[in-house]
Amino acid sequence: MAAANYLPSEDQFLCSVCLDVFTDPVSTPCAHNFCKKCINDYWNTNDQNTCPMCKKVFTSRPELHVNTLVSEMVSHVRQSAQQKASSSSEQQESKPGEVPFDVCTGTKLKALKSCLVCLVSYCETHLEPHLTASGLKRHQLIEPVENLEGRMCPKHDKPLKLFCKTDQTCVCMLCTVLDHKMHNVVPLKEGYEGKKVELEKTEAEIQKMIQKRRLKIQEVKHIVELSEEDADREKAEGVQFFTDLKESVERKLNKLINTIEEKRITTKKQAEDSIKELEQEISELKKRSTEVEKLSLSEDHLHLLQSFQLKHPPPTKDWTKVSVPPASYEGTVRRAVSQLEETLSEKMKKLFEVQMKFAVEVTLDPDTAHPCLILSYDRKQVHDSDLWKNLPNNPEICSTSVSVLAKQSFSSGRFYFEVQVKGKTDWTLGVTRELSKRKGQLTSSPQKGYWTICLINGNEYEANDDPEVVLSLKSGPQKVGVFVDYEEGLVSFYDVEAAALIYSFTGCCFKKKRFPFFSPCLNDNGTNSVPLIITPVRVN
Repeated sequence: MAAANYLPSEDQFLCSVCLDVFTDPVSTPCAHNFCKKCINDYWNTNDQNTCPMCKKVFTSRPELHVNTLVSEMVSHVRQSAQQKASSSSEQQESKPGEVPFDVCTGTKLKALKSCLVCLVSYCETHLEPHLTASGLKRHQLIEPVENLEGRMCPKHDKPLKLFCKTDQTCVCMLCTVLDHKMHNVVPLKEGYEGKKVELEKTEAEIQKMIQKRRLKIQEVKHIVELSEEDADREKAEGVQFFTDLKESVERKLNKLINTIEEKRITTKKQAEDSIKELEQEISELKKRSTEVEKLSLSEDHLHLLQSFQLKHPPPTKDWTKVSVPPASYEGTVRRAVSQLEETLSEKMKKLFEVQMKFAVEVTLDPDTAHPCLILSYDRKQVHDSDLWKNLPNNPEICSTSVSVLAKQSFSSGRFYFEVQVKGKTDWTLGVTRELSKRKGQLTSSPQKGYWTICLINGNEYEANDDPEVVLSLKSGPQKVGVFVDYEEGLVSFYDVEAAALIYSFTGCCFKKKRFPFFSPCLNDNGTNSVPLIITPVRVN
């Protein structure tokens, strides 16, 4: 009974040629069993009829018959294996993304290992011979992988066991004595470890790049947040400014209308009063005229003589000295506009004071100074010496314009600085973009990357716009303030002492860094020797 229930394990019925459970098992004269097809194929590919197991040579190919007993036992083993596979946990069945067992028929079970010698992936059941059979234990097993054929040398059909550092490719043993004879070849493990180190370095670099970009995202988001805050604040200030201005204009307009209306009403009343008085006198005169006419028709001598003295004209006003002057409205509108200008000037002064709060520290950069310029020790003053200094050929130096840039640059936000120009007959001030042309013929204009204003010959002020704009100023500024709003694309110039706007460049397209620009212009034999001076900003 026990013998009837005994069922050998599956590995006892594996063909030593195909390493699978027997199919149509046959026995050789030396009592070894093989699949019928496997042994016939083996003998067809060899010159001698030998046993694959014991290497016994047969003089002629033995006649083979299916071994019924072994065949029945194999059938029982297959049924047992199928039951075992069907009763095993679901995790043994291959899932999407997992490597299936190459030999399994029907439901593909999950492969546990891949053999680099057999080039086959095995499930738990079929892997056992590689773990127990002495000949199969020497095979190299790895974690299950797909495309095992890709691990064979396509040229020599040998396992790729080496790595050529020279050509950075995997090679077989035959490759090392043929195509890669003089190359630096190492075992796959050494090549793998080297590449793994490189991958770790690459991964570290990638993580650094990711971190930098995350920081950049934070920086950009912070800039956007600041921009939103600035926009909200600017809109609020703008609404408040123009609301106040609108209310002021409306008050001035109402006052103007009321003043004119009062004058009109006064003049009209004076005229009406004079007309009424004149009409009363005319009525009295008409009455007296009627009496005089009636008396002149009388033929009673005594009555006419007695009544004559009473018929003189009644007393009246001397209207030759009386006049109703016309209302004078001249200058009323002009005075109202002047008052409005004062209001607007006051509000512009407040706006200017707000912009002054964006004051920045600015110093001159000697590396950009023209060879004729002399800079003060504190890098706050510059003037022309009329003497050319031999300097290195620095691409930052402006060799044609007698100018110098600030050490500081700005690529966002707002900034403001002030420059004293008192006593100079010529100067140019403003900002320039990074890498603007500084050699050869220099044209100062926004198209060339310069936003500047200048004084020429002591009395001509110009804005170097496209085209140039002649500036009409009530008086020459002693100190010039320069305000830049990078995001708004605005460059404004102010007379600091008068708190008055001189000129604004609007709609500027800023993409690169912006540098404050200073040109004291030529010394002109001492007439323009006074330096440009960067002065501290004093906010009230």
